[in-house]
Parts: sequence; structure tokens; C-alpha cells
Amino acid sequence: MSGGKKVEVNVAAYLERINYDGPLDVSLETLRKLQLAHLYAVPFENLSIHAHEPIVLDDEALFTKIVERRRGGFCYEANGLFAALLRALGFAVTMLSAEVAHADGGFSQPFDHMALMVKLEEPWLVDVGFGDSALQPLRLDTPSQQEQGAQAFKIVPDDGYLVLLRRDGSEWKPQYRFTLESHEYADYEEMCRYHQTSPQSHFTQNKVCSRATPDGRMTLSGMRLIVTSKDGRTERTLASDEDYEETLRRQFGVVMRPDG
Repeated sequence: MSGGKKVEVNVAAYLERINYDGPLDVSLETLRKLQLAHLYAVPFENLSIHAHEPIVLDDEALFTKIVERRRGGFCYEANGLFAALLRALGFAVTMLSAEVAHADGGFSQPFDHMALMVKLEEPWLVDVGFGDSALQPLRLDTPSQQEQGAQAFKIVPDDGYLVLLRRDGSEWKPQYRFTLESHEYADYEEMCRYHQTSPQSHFTQNKVCSRATPDGRMTLSGMRLIVTSKDGRTERTLASDEDYEETLRRQFGVVMRPDG
């Protein structure tokens, strides 16, 4: 799993992968549009773990997987490669270590999640690898509420950390906390290995493939296909492995066995 190489990515191929033909200047508008395009096109998925495919954290390997093989990935992969794209376009990007909030309180270990900081005239939190979360960059230098459609977020300081909060009904619930220290791929390798191998990791316990849509979100969790939109939520259980593979292909553009 070791790697860590950063290479100049093929920007044209990457943009084709995420169906992007918008502006490419170093601006907030470009950053917003790129993040949204990425979230619509590249699913959050952990299928490599269940297929016993090693996850290599370097730009070249991730480009092969996500762009050439048209797969998705989990946080280290999606955010790692998105950082490479942004750097190639001239953005100043920092990889951040984040600790995910537990449902019963507290947070996970450092490097449990990778998020990104992008510095323009002010710093922004960017994340294309957390599943159902912000669809656009969030300002890092204010604790004020930031609304994105029906969703709302805050980033507040707490005991040396910044905490990302998401509004859930009338409550504000933490998603993760992080610092602004810069990191490299190698710093995430131990936790990446844990998530691929430990029975305690939720990534080894269930297969998931999920992507944002213009109307909501589509998620394949185990054999359940869950679709949320402004009209509500639907769920159906897939009937067979063949149905599962066809749903992956049709709804997420993912083919796990292209030669099969």
C-alpha cells in the first residue's frame, strides 16, 4: 500500500471523467464547480476493500483507478486525487488530518479522514470524500452558519481544533474535527491500512457506493439501493449478485470486473 508519489495529472482526462467543461482559472467559482462536478461523477465507495484490491496512496495509482478505470474511492483516494487536480490547475492545496465524530460522543483517531484546505483570498475547506456532506467549499475563517440549499454547516473552534458541524433539524451535530497542519500521503497510510484490514473498521463490515445527484443522493449499501430526493426516500433490496453488478454499472458507472 505504500506510495506517496505526487505527479502531474492529465488534466484533460480528469475533467472528462468528471464531465467538466467550466472555467479553469484559480477562483472560488472554479473551485465550487469542480467540487460539485466531482461529487456528481465520482462515487464514494469502498469496493476495493471487499474485492481485495490494494489501495495505493499516490497520484499515479489513484489516477489509474478513478480516472482510467472510472472507479470511485474513499476519503484518502478521492480527496488525494482531487488535490492533485487542483494543484495542476494552480490552486494552493493542503491535505488535512480529520477525526470523525462518534454517534455517542467523542472523535476517532487522527488521520481517520482526509480533508483539504484550499487557499484563495481566504482559506476554504474542501471535501469530496466524506459521503453525504457539503457539496461546495466552506469558509474556514468564520464560525457563522453557511447554507447550501437545504443544508447548513458551521466550522467552529474547539480546544485547538476546528469542528465541522451540520444542521440536523434543530440540532447542530459534529461531522469531524481537524487542524490546519499540512500532511502527505504517508501520514495517512497506517489508518488507510486499518480501514482495509480491521474487523472494527466500518469499511470492512459493509460494501457501500454512494454519489450525490442534482436532486439528492443515491447509495448502494450492501444489497440495498437507497435514493433520496426532494420528493422523499425510496429503498429496494437487490435480488441477486447480477442485479448488484448491473446497478453498480447503471447508476454509478462502476464495473468491478471489466473482463468478466
